Amino acid sequence: MDDAQTDHLKAYGLTYRAIQAGLKAEWLLNYRGGSFLIPDLDALRRDAALNGIRTEPVDSALTAVRGEIEASNMDAVPLEKASKVAVYAPPNAAPWDDAVTMALQYAGISFTKIWDSEVMNGSLKDYDWLHLHHEDFTGQYSKFFLIYSGMSWLADMVQRNTDIARRLGFGTVPDLKKAVARGIRGYVENGGFLFAMCTATETIDLALAAEKVDIAATFADGTPIDPDADAKLDWSKSFAFTGAHIETNPLIASFSDIDGHQVNGGARRQPLGAFTLFNFSAKIDPVPTMLVQNHRQVIPDFYGLTTSFTRNRLKPGVTVLAEEEGAPWVKYVHGDLGKGTWTFFGGHDPEDPQHQIGDPPTDLSLHPHSPGYRLILNNVLFPAAKKRELKT
Repeated sequence: MDDAQTDHLKAYGLTYRAIQAGLKAEWLLNYRGGSFLIPDLDALRRDAALNGIRTEPVDSALTAVRGEIEASNMDAVPLEKASKVAVYAPPNAAPWDDAVTMALQYAGISFTKIWDSEVMNGSLKDYDWLHLHHEDFTGQYSKFFLIYSGMSWLADMVQRNTDIARRLGFGTVPDLKKAVARGIRGYVENGGFLFAMCTATETIDLALAAEKVDIAATFADGTPIDPDADAKLDWSKSFAFTGAHIETNPLIASFSDIDGHQVNGGARRQPLGAFTLFNFSAKIDPVPTMLVQNHRQVIPDFYGLTTSFTRNRLKPGVTVLAEEEGAPWVKYVHGDLGKGTWTFFGGHDPEDPQHQIGDPPTDLSLHPHSPGYRLILNNVLFPAAKKRELKT
């Protein structure tokens, strides 16, 4: 999985399918960019050849490889079970793409789309890994009405959310989304693996903190959010963030001061730089090590409605996986909750840094070595190692 690999992204799919078939596999952390060791079988060779994936036999060299791993900041982690994957997304096609969905499709990893009904009826327990992307869990529709008022897709979004809120017995969409956020939190507490990008990272924590506070402005009459909302928030239930300031003006599209770049505040206030992955101890901290496996340590940044996470809004104990050196924000964070884990990755599309609504989806066949998309796929694969007794 170093620069010799011909398709980094599809290599994850090959490894996933090997595990799914019940075969033994290992993740060689920090060895040649985080390589995978899978059985040398004809079926897997054909799969690799069909998908343009470079493989190398290691039969006679395996002892030497294991010796190098043992003597260095590397480790060999058994991958035991292919996660059953769910993607939280509305049933219709939204006017934007989802980087994780595209990564899964390109790599050949199967997944199921779920939405509010499945969360509320307890179906999350049927899945090992859950992805959230562009959903606004505060129920404000990302304040798209400020720019996209009159667009048919926005009217459809409002009507669809209103209908399902009523069908599920909620008086308002914000009330429904708060309940969904609580359901997702419970899923993680019970052992689920959560991965979120873009708007979902910030808004799910705002929804959890505002369980007993109305932070959704009324669009029609411009009623502002309660100016005392900050003091009424309870951050004990949130995943990553604490002490954030809520944007109370309904005419400013920002949610809060969690996003360091404030892209959703009407202007892209901070220029894009690059973020650097941390180097963890593979033998002591295998989970964060898995999440940063890559052939590049410095990766160009990319915008999203939530692009980055203000450092002083992080809860104590949150593990920072990547940051922009010298900046007051970080890009990629991880933590434990109950029996499960969560990982938040700022930004919308690693290969479309200026992504806008209505832009065509990224063609990943043009980016088979994308280091940003590799971070997404690290998250899909790492729960396969959960049965191993991890070191602390």
